[in-house]
Order: sequence, then C-alpha cells, then structure tokens
Amino acid sequence: MPSFRDVLTGPWRAVPVLGVTQIIAWGTIFYSPVLTVPLIAAERGWSIAFAMGGFSLCLLTAGLVSPRVGGAIDRYGGHVVMTAGSLLSALGLVALVYAEHPIAYLAVWMFLGVGLAASLYDPAFATLGRIFGAAARSPITVLTLAGGFASTVGWPSTHLLIGAVGWRGTYLVYAALLVLVCAPLHAFALPRTRAAAPIPATGSDAPPPALLPPNGLAFTLVAAAFASYAFVPSGLSAHLLAIFGRTGIEPATVVLIGALFGPAQVLARLTEFLFARNVHPLTLARFAVAVLLIAFAMLAAFGFSTMTAATFAIMFGAANGLITIARGAVPLALFGPAGYGRVVGRIAGPSLIMQAAAPLVLAIAIERASDPAALGLAALVAIVAFACFAAIRRPG
Repeated sequence: MPSFRDVLTGPWRAVPVLGVTQIIAWGTIFYSPVLTVPLIAAERGWSIAFAMGGFSLCLLTAGLVSPRVGGAIDRYGGHVVMTAGSLLSALGLVALVYAEHPIAYLAVWMFLGVGLAASLYDPAFATLGRIFGAAARSPITVLTLAGGFASTVGWPSTHLLIGAVGWRGTYLVYAALLVLVCAPLHAFALPRTRAAAPIPATGSDAPPPALLPPNGLAFTLVAAAFASYAFVPSGLSAHLLAIFGRTGIEPATVVLIGALFGPAQVLARLTEFLFARNVHPLTLARFAVAVLLIAFAMLAAFGFSTMTAATFAIMFGAANGLITIARGAVPLALFGPAGYGRVVGRIAGPSLIMQAAAPLVLAIAIERASDPAALGLAALVAIVAFACFAAIRRPG
C-alpha cells in the first residue's frame, strides 16, 4: 500500500486525481443521456430512437478513435491527452445545447465521441499503465472503487439539475465542471513520470519470454472476450429495469432493485483488492463471467420475482465490477506495460462499438420476439465472452 506521502506527491497521486475526474466524466458524458435525451427529443420533435441514436453514434466514434487515443497516451501522457478529452467533451456538451438541426445534433455526438474516448476508464487505465508500468493493477483496482460511485452521483445530480435549470442548463453546468475541475486536474495534478521499461535479458527489443505479443490469436481472443461482454451491460442497462417492470414487479421496487447494481460493483472491487490481488486477472475475468452466467441460469430456472430480480442485479453488478478491473489488468498481465496505452485502446475499440449496438439489438429482440428472448440473447453473448476467456492461454 502507498504511504500518505506517495498519495500526495508521488505516483499514487494519480489515483485520487483520476478518481475525481472519472466520477465527473462518467456522470456528465455517459450517464446523463438517459435523462436528458428524452427531453431533447420532446423539445425538438424527434423520436427518442433518433435522439438516443446520437449517443450510440458517440460510442461508435469513441470505438474508432480509441486506439489512437491510447497510442497518444503512451507517447505524450495522460496529462496531455485527458486534458484535451475534458476540453473537447465540454465543448461538445455546450454544442448540444445549440444543435437544433438533426445533422448538427448527430455531428456533435460524433465530436463528443472523441472526447469520451479520451476521458473514461480506458484512457485512465492507459495513464496508470504509463505511470506505474507492470505494477499498475493495484492503482487500477483502487480507481475503479471510486468510479463505481459515478452512477450513484451522476443520475441524482442530473435529475436535480434538470429540475432546477432544465436540460440545457444541466449541460452548461457539466461543461463548466469539465473545464474548471477535470481539465486542470488532468493538466496540473496528474504525475508526468513514466515507469522505467524493463531491460530485456537478451539485450534485444523483443518482449520478455513471459509475455505474449500484442497481436495474433491471444490478442484477438482478449479483444473478442471484452467486446462480447461489453454487449451485456450496455444492452441490459437500457432494458433490464423495464423488463423487470413488465413482469409485474412494482415500479418502486424495480427502482430499488436497480439501485443494488452500483453497490454490488463497489463491494466486488473492494473484495478483489483486499483478498484477490494475487489472483491472475485472467482467472478473475473467467470467474466474473461465470457469475453472470449463473445469474442468467437462475432467472431461467426460477422465473421472475422480486427475490430473483434482486439477486440477478447483485450478481450482475458484482460481475461487472470485477470485469472492469480485468479490462485494465488482463492486457497488462498478458502483454506487459510496453505500449500498454495503445493495447488498451485497441481492445476498447470493439467494446465501444458493441456498447453502441447493444441497446438497439436488444430492443429489436424485445419487439420481434419477447423479453426472455432478449435475455437469452444477452446470455448467449456472455457465453461467447466466457469461451474466449477460457481459450486464452497464460504465458509460461
């Protein structure tokens, strides 16, 4: 564990700095659209599908630019790239307020996708990888503990701001937070140090024999595993509570069930930090997806009730909490710290694209088939993720 001095003046300073900026970035960019977009659609006479399609386009754009963002962090550092991400995101939020034409609206969301790609977990993990090198797993875990509260803070804050100043005022307040809090913290408080690169025993530039090359089958399986998994939380976050509501569970109870997700994430991450720090992250990823599959199997076996829905939310939250850690730790353990930012960016690209597609795909499954069919599709994609993780062989 770091000393108090390390947290204030050493490399560990990056963790509380990024903890603050991650809560703000997730809350302002990622979690706010579920509350603001229906209001935008109603005011401008657009369908909710079109208005929310802008956010999907944002995620798609983020997926396309993520490899370049990761490479830029390797080269220039998070203090440069994440500062730019905060400023671009702020400019995009302001532009949303004034984007009256449908084409302008979609273009702004694409612009926001670039800011998002340089603001959320993946660039933060890449920044920690650059600062800590092979020792980045513990900082990544601690960062995810803070990030787990983003939805807990973001949704209530957005709800209160909309009631006080409307959706336009909310986005202007959020833009100010990104400019006045996140950008200065990234620019001036993030450490600019880079972990010393290990010296190859052979004296060559080849990776150590204990690591895998960041290409070929192993990398493809890692990227496919995380992309497949990303489909599940993205799709379910858009539809799960509505599905539970359609089973007859009381609306207030459904909201309480949804509130279990965030604490379950944080508790799982805290448990990993206290008791499973020495478990290989690949094992952690397999375990997490297995927990999710057991949760799906429970719903299939016992049906929908308040108890099964609450249990599913807890298991789903715990699995997602562990996968978030694995997303930063698995590439580090398998491919090493050299070029870590670009590797994380290349893995993030397909995941963000799947996140963009999942809500629409599950919506089509619900409309053309049924709620159980949509859940079955999500479970099937989770099985693909588990199979990919199971097929990866740890370096010997």
